[in-house]
Amino acid sequence: MTQSYLITGGAGFLGINLVRYLLDKEAQVTTLDIAPFDYEDVRERVRVVTGDIRDPQAVESAIAGVDIVVHAAAALPLYTPEEIFSTDIEGTRTVLQAALAHHVERFIHISSTAVYGIPDHHPLLETDKLQGVGPYGEAKVLAEGVCQEFRAKGLCVPILRPKSFIGPERLGVFAMLYEWAKDGKNFPVLGSGNNPYQYLAVEDLCDAIWLAATLPCERVNDTFNIGAKEYGTSRSDFQAVLDYAGHGKRIVSLPEKPAIFILRVLERLGLSPLYEWIYETAGKESFVSIEKAERVLGFAPRYSNREALIRNYQWYLENVDQINHAAGITHRTPWKQGALKLAKLVF
Repeated sequence: MTQSYLITGGAGFLGINLVRYLLDKEAQVTTLDIAPFDYEDVRERVRVVTGDIRDPQAVESAIAGVDIVVHAAAALPLYTPEEIFSTDIEGTRTVLQAALAHHVERFIHISSTAVYGIPDHHPLLETDKLQGVGPYGEAKVLAEGVCQEFRAKGLCVPILRPKSFIGPERLGVFAMLYEWAKDGKNFPVLGSGNNPYQYLAVEDLCDAIWLAATLPCERVNDTFNIGAKEYGTSRSDFQAVLDYAGHGKRIVSLPEKPAIFILRVLERLGLSPLYEWIYETAGKESFVSIEKAERVLGFAPRYSNREALIRNYQWYLENVDQINHAAGITHRTPWKQGALKLAKLVF
């Protein structure tokens, strides 16, 4: 039987990758997003609803006849705190209320490992304390609490906590690495860069979502960390991109404490694309245990950090002439480099 999916945030980076993935599985797909759905390759095969997840009427229109909701819509950290809290918490509640009222089979919530904040141990487990940093991290924690409320009401609500995921269509902060690699520049990291740091290929996240959508509810109605199985350090994995670029450039270490101080000042002045959680964790270990997802879901990541980064860089090179270089605050647009654009001159 063909399943019908609603993807909130369907015009975003994860959204379009999941749309293509589900269409390949011969599923029916509806998207809900405030942004235009501008993908000509699949536009005719998708039901597109343009609207805000905070608008009950838009949500009602999108969710009618849907079997499974994948809730990927969120206001990212570069939005204002007010937009983050209203979208990531109240918007989530609005979609959950509609899912319950329409007797949706399950509601897959895409959370984030940002809920763990700046941890004091690794690997991180699903049972560890939640302590989000900044409005985005705090909102993600509270949104999970809303999901727990509706799980208690009988709705099947798998919660996935992915590491930062990369792949086709991903720009955001990674656009800076790819641009500097293409232009033959060295690239800076905070501290030594020898800290293990885990990412995730978007294709592997789509696999995890599919498992959460298709396995029995009693198995998936839980919370799961999702990340790469194979990962190195910031230095080794970013160096792989520079090596692939072929200019002989290197990763350059910056003293962590002075660099964080400068980035903190630049963020407050609106002159940096990096927000607190990024620069506070970039020079530290950051990896989660995916053992629970492997054991319960059968999750088996296909791509290492290096493979995911290089695949994303290849996509960047193939599409750089078509990329909208007007800086934005979504993962599909390059984030404004601000004062860091000047730093490129010395690297």
